[in-house]
Amino acid sequence: MSDIETKSADQHFQSTEKVLSASNDERILAFTPDEQRRIIRRIDARLAVTLGFLYCVSLLDRTNLGSASIAGMQEDLHMNAENNAYTVVSIAFFISYTVLQAPVVVIIRKVGPRNFLASIVLMWGAVMIAFGFTPTWNVMALLRVILGALEAGFYPGCVYLMSTWYPRYDLQKRNALFYLIGSTASGFGGILAYGIMQMDGISGLAGWRWIFILEGLITCLLGIGSWLLIVDFPEESPKSWSFLNEAEAAFVVARIEHDRSDAFVEPFSVGGYLGNAWDSKVWAFAALYMLTTTVSYSIAYFLPIILLDGMGFTIAAAQCLTAPPYVAAAVVMYIQAYYADRMRLRGPTIVGNALMGILGLALLGYARSSGARYFGVFLAAASSNANVPAILTYQSNNVRGQWKRALTSATLVGGGSLGGIIGTTVFRAKDAPNYRPGILATLLANALVVIIVAVLSVKFHRANKRAAAGGNPIEGLVGFKYTL
Repeated sequence: MSDIETKSADQHFQSTEKVLSASNDERILAFTPDEQRRIIRRIDARLAVTLGFLYCVSLLDRTNLGSASIAGMQEDLHMNAENNAYTVVSIAFFISYTVLQAPVVVIIRKVGPRNFLASIVLMWGAVMIAFGFTPTWNVMALLRVILGALEAGFYPGCVYLMSTWYPRYDLQKRNALFYLIGSTASGFGGILAYGIMQMDGISGLAGWRWIFILEGLITCLLGIGSWLLIVDFPEESPKSWSFLNEAEAAFVVARIEHDRSDAFVEPFSVGGYLGNAWDSKVWAFAALYMLTTTVSYSIAYFLPIILLDGMGFTIAAAQCLTAPPYVAAAVVMYIQAYYADRMRLRGPTIVGNALMGILGLALLGYARSSGARYFGVFLAAASSNANVPAILTYQSNNVRGQWKRALTSATLVGGGSLGGIIGTTVFRAKDAPNYRPGILATLLANALVVIIVAVLSVKFHRANKRAAAGGNPIEGLVGFKYTL
């Protein structure tokens, strides 16, 4: 064990009782404020930006069914309202994706983020290429199950990895950067799909098949390249991510220790890992994420179809008009993240987004003009997408311990996959062109977000008040407070 690791471990042992002061830590004082900012920017580039681009292909690969659908996939594979095949194929992904969330986050700790994440990206890219050659919708459903199994470790792994590198009040901006790169770029997936569709007939393959083949090839290339860029956990030897030297690595660890005293991983046990599930807030965070992703997945999967069938746009317009709402959502998301980190508030941001979503969905579902309905898409997309990094950070700010953080990341994203199942079932082909049941379900989801955050806010406020008066320390750490 190096001198830095020994010193860090000693401080970790002390910090299990009380939050340490950063004002006299030589690991932090070794760098000027400008040098510290430069170190953090390098981490942002290697971590948030790299993972963001991988998340872009993750979203493209799981949500490009909508683009392939209006490019002729449903007709070629005989998917119709009677067999409800489009819904079946959409849901198939989330079965394995949901079941495998919790165990795969343990694997990333054992194998290491770089090896694990780069490998699964490469493998699901190969599966996406296979989508382009599927003969029936039944085979496509099976491939979606395999895709879900491979992607199950990616998003919770990224959420967990990000939370280990940043202090609580630097995290939402980084979560937003990671998510907006992915969601904004994938928002242009419709335009990309429309361009690829023009390859219809090349090598005897339909345009929708080329969408899967070329996007799968892009995924494979990014998976190979990402192995060179993804970093491992901050407390591990700097030799595993040589972009930081030993002193810079110690600075990163010191920031985490002074913030929440959980930079070092405790020994793993199945009982201890699963025992964290008894904490009710773990499931409250998962419920919030489920409700938010119900809306975001509904928009991702069905927006091209709603624009085509519900608003009367052409195929070209329906593909291209999916992009602007995601660009607007990215702007809203990052501005919110900046001020939420600065004010150290999470709940009010989430509630505000949910209320904006209610307005947007009401316009989308019940306004008469296509212009008003399309404006509703902007509000709904901005609210649901901005709430993703907000809820991720809300959760990360209010738990401690490496394995609790791992389990909470898994249950949170597992809740998101349940939201995907709900989002892909509430918009049914037989409800076209208005899709009123889907609109009502997503309106209810946003209303429940407001209620759950209100309950958590009361719970957290009371706990902070008790701890300040000398009661039991929150999360086992004196001086730790819940972020409201």
